Amino acid sequence: MEEQPLTVLPRARTTYPVTVEADPQAEYSQFLPLAKWLLLIPHYVVLFLLGVAAGLVTFIAFFATIITGRYPRWMWEFMVGVQRWGLRVVAYLLLMTDRYPAFSLEPAPGDAIRLNAVYPEQVERWRPLVTWLLVVPYALVAALLFAVTQICAIIAFFTILFTRRIPADIQALMREGLRWQTRANLYLYWLSTEYPPFRWEEE
Repeated sequence: MEEQPLTVLPRARTTYPVTVEADPQAEYSQFLPLAKWLLLIPHYVVLFLLGVAAGLVTFIAFFATIITGRYPRWMWEFMVGVQRWGLRVVAYLLLMTDRYPAFSLEPAPGDAIRLNAVYPEQVERWRPLVTWLLVVPYALVAALLFAVTQICAIIAFFTILFTRRIPADIQALMREGLRWQTRANLYLYWLSTEYPPFRWEEE
């Protein structure tokens, strides 16, 4: 009997189109946590202005998506950039990195925390109307995890102060809190159309 060739099925994609990666530090500056909130003042000002602009862009994108079934590419890139900027600032504020956040909407060389997202070529016209409701179950879990991240930051403050380190388990909890919160934000504003997965991810 002639042996039939094996059929190789395509491998299913397991990577969610919104990824958040964080590089843990082996050692942290011992007293920098005391001043990080103060050093971030310029970022607070810029993020406030970016938030105002993002509100306007979201308003325009709402109607553009309903009419065309597409999120205008430049608007999408701007919104993701605002999320990226905010993520850098939050990671620095919560002591996850000593690298000062870049003043940029784009990925910056040497970023300790990185947000990447895949542009959705098509967006269902109904999506801007209901994503705020669809995201609720995931957003509740994400909010809980982010609250845990903030508690972990308090613990990290003392571990850095006395040992210059953050325990690996604490770092993992904080990373997941930021990842879940970021994915909830992108889905809420229909920047990503695939529902965020309820799973813990290891790096």
